[in-house]
Amino acid sequence: MKLTMVDPELRRAVARTPRLPLGQTWGRRVVRALVRRSGSGKPVEGVEIETVDHGAGLRTYIPAGGGSGAALLWVHGGGYVIGDVVQDEAFCAATARELGVAVVSTNYRLAPEYPFPAALDDAFAAWQWLQQSAGSLGIEQERIAVGGASAGAGLAACLVQRLHDAGGAQPVAQWLFAPMLDDRTAARRELDQLRHRIWNNAANRVGWGAYLGVDPGGSRTPDYAVAARRADLRGLPPAWISVGDIDLFANENHDYSQRLRDAGVDCVLDVVPGAPHGFESWAPDSSVARALLERSRAWLGARLAGAGLYQG
Repeated sequence: MKLTMVDPELRRAVARTPRLPLGQTWGRRVVRALVRRSGSGKPVEGVEIETVDHGAGLRTYIPAGGGSGAALLWVHGGGYVIGDVVQDEAFCAATARELGVAVVSTNYRLAPEYPFPAALDDAFAAWQWLQQSAGSLGIEQERIAVGGASAGAGLAACLVQRLHDAGGAQPVAQWLFAPMLDDRTAARRELDQLRHRIWNNAANRVGWGAYLGVDPGGSRTPDYAVAARRADLRGLPPAWISVGDIDLFANENHDYSQRLRDAGVDCVLDVVPGAPHGFESWAPDSSVARALLERSRAWLGARLAGAGLYQG
């Protein structure tokens, strides 16, 4: 993909981005270690940050004064093979402060060492912990949204499907940044030639193959493993989905958002011209990222402010 297709403000950062050796064990280990060290560890004014020793590990972000009683469960990205809660520290803290809501960010076990359903089980355990801890955190159980980025957004989409089928209290919204929704994209070898920036289809195939434990694109996948494979999307919570128009996931995100609407689910699809995968995380100070984050937080804030117990 030519650099000229990228928004001019993002080109320099894109050109400097190295290719990640995710297909090699040593490469994943190095990247994981670097990500874990990326957390600032610095206090954030107006937000209390704590680490919770539960399951795969949680991090809570509580705004000064305790917040409005609403909360967000956040799931980090990393193609199912890398990533850590600390990589989204600034994002989670800013969301907690700007919206006045508690944010709980969860780690999860990574593939290929821990294939499906390990990551989803960890996200589900984080949801259960948040429900059980709502009182002590000053959170109303019926005012919790689920969100994530990339593979984390794919996990969030699968989590709301699992919660829908399980019954009980439901997320009031799903907040998805460039979600990794469909393993069948990875099986399309012709997409390799496009060489998408930041996250290409070769890396996509590594991530899905590691997570599923088999080559992606097969005739069937386990329930809740691949969000786009679910046939019936009726009754799921309202969704906000963002994606760049040159992101590898653009088509699958568009298709999923349309299927949600066809199923009667309120869904906003925010397509950003010239934006590669995950730009809001690696270029957060760019005008395009700031604008996206403003739109996304406005949507989430409105959903949480008007939330009642969602019945799927």
